[in-house]
Amino acid sequence: MTSAWLAAHWPAIAAAAGHAEHFGEVSAPAGFEYLSAADAADVLAIAVQIVPSGTTPGAREAHAAYFIDRALGTFFSQWADEFRLGLSTFQATFRGVRPAAESFAAASADAQTAFLLSMDQTPFFELMRTLTLLGMFSSPKYAGNFERTGWTLLGFEDQHQFSPPFGYYDRDYAGFVPYRAEKGS
Repeated sequence: MTSAWLAAHWPAIAAAAGHAEHFGEVSAPAGFEYLSAADAADVLAIAVQIVPSGTTPGAREAHAAYFIDRALGTFFSQWADEFRLGLSTFQATFRGVRPAAESFAAASADAQTAFLLSMDQTPFFELMRTLTLLGMFSSPKYAGNFERTGWTLLGFEDQHQFSPPFGYYDRDYAGFVPYRAEKGS
């Protein structure tokens, strides 16, 4: 499933990588640009349920919601309409199930978990899970993985792990120039 998804979405992923090359590493976001405040609160609440905090940092600390906001407003804009419709449907369904709750974000963690279990097979939830995980573990250039939170969680260091000669055939290759280290590395 994952490899099929990657193959189907490779052009968008490649475009996102190209887009990120034009921007430096993002510091703490100033605010949301694509999502309204109410939508951002629900998106954050969903992301926090997907990758919760606890003994380790989660989606909140990685600023996954800011990644989702930036992605939908820029390099994943082709998904924006589908996402907005899915979020609207998600919110309306939640209000129908829990009319006393002000919003998904305002509901208790138990109520959120119970509702998400009923929605975890929907296309919206699949997209939300994908965007949350990308926000947790993609390059900080994309506005997620704040302060390399996801990479620290995985024990990943963003650096070349090899040095020439790579083999007998390229030991004299003078064209290898490693990319410069990012700010803060």
